[in-house]
Amino acid sequence: MIDLIGLTKKFGSFVAVENISLKVERGELFGFLGPNGAGKTTTIKMITGLLQPSAGKIRVAGYDLDTEPQEAKRRLGFIPDRPFLYEKLTADEFLHFIGGLWDLGEKVINDRIPRLLDLFEILEWRSELIESYSHGMRQKLILAGALIHDPELIVVDEPMVGLDPKSIRLVKDIFREFCRKGRTVFMSTHDLSIAEETCSRVAIIQQGRIIAEGTVDQLRILSKTTHTHLEGIFLKLTAGETLKEIDLWNDGGGGGEGTV
Repeated sequence: MIDLIGLTKKFGSFVAVENISLKVERGELFGFLGPNGAGKTTTIKMITGLLQPSAGKIRVAGYDLDTEPQEAKRRLGFIPDRPFLYEKLTADEFLHFIGGLWDLGEKVINDRIPRLLDLFEILEWRSELIESYSHGMRQKLILAGALIHDPELIVVDEPMVGLDPKSIRLVKDIFREFCRKGRTVFMSTHDLSIAEETCSRVAIIQQGRIIAEGTVDQLRILSKTTHTHLEGIFLKLTAGETLKEIDLWNDGGGGGEGTV
């Protein structure tokens, strides 16, 4: 579903993503992990066509993003880490707008909107202005918008931010069902417990390079650690396991009691 070949992105002399290659298969819920500034969002923006690679190839559902961009993009839905909503529209109006961008027929749009809003438990708010929505409701509306054209792939950057536990469970169940139907979720997240619970495989990127890829068991072997959870494995692989000891009370002055 996603095939990255020698993907590189430079901003001037700074190399944000360096020569990464990665395959994500149909039916996978794939986690894309890394520290802040590792290159996750830059990679996602290239996969979705928002950034042009400096080098390398991207194929989405078999379509080359460079030579067949519209066919590739039609197969994916994108949920960014900082989504934008038109606050003076209602949920109905917003989803009609998104459906129109995808050139869906009016009958298809009218059929899908109530089903999506009901799926994300915001149907009763369909006629309310988005400006009155909570953060969690906005996030669920963005998810509905990403699904309205029935994509084969969802690319999502931090999908659970601001959601309550019930909504997180709902989104995880929707993603799992989406993948059970032979479709694919490519998810970047800092929540390693969610990645461990939901993802069939993960890749870890650091300083623009993929340093590890596989199942949690495979990464445990690679990291040569006794940690059983992804958090410990991730910290070992990214050399973040041992923190510097910080004496909050010592000002380096050599003596005297610390005061606050």
